[in-house]
Amino acid sequence: MTRALKYYTEPLSLDELNFLVRKEAKERGLYYKVFSMLMVVSFIVPYVAAWYRVADGAPNAFSYTKFFVSAGILLVISSIATYVSYRFNLRNLQQDIKEKSKTVVLSHITRKMYVASNDTYHFYLDSFIKLSIEVSLPDYQLFKEGDEISLEYSTHAHEYLGYF
Repeated sequence: MTRALKYYTEPLSLDELNFLVRKEAKERGLYYKVFSMLMVVSFIVPYVAAWYRVADGAPNAFSYTKFFVSAGILLVISSIATYVSYRFNLRNLQQDIKEKSKTVVLSHITRKMYVASNDTYHFYLDSFIKLSIEVSLPDYQLFKEGDEISLEYSTHAHEYLGYF
């Protein structure tokens, strides 16, 4: 038996918007740090490679042309990797903040589970966003398998915001 999932959008609450803004600022800072490190590595690797050429006795081991071509290639690769990562991750989060809306999807509980090792309660769902969520004890006792539950997530980044 298949059930059609229903969804709709609604505005973000102030707390949810603040959560997304803090997450975006943190991730933007991490992108800056990683790209800065990749830039430094792009210049260190050709320098270290030149010393290996010196150890092998290669003539003209410290060639400016080899150094800058190698550094340039590494910078281009680093820039492309950083941009692609930004395009598929951080940009979606920024778009959610700009639009200030979230998506609510109606899902069904397929299984309930108690995890004794860390004393938590989980619902397994038929959602395409989250396969399972951790819930409180009162909600675990209130809902049963087959019940409908609503999941809230940011529309573009699919950042899980909660359930009701």
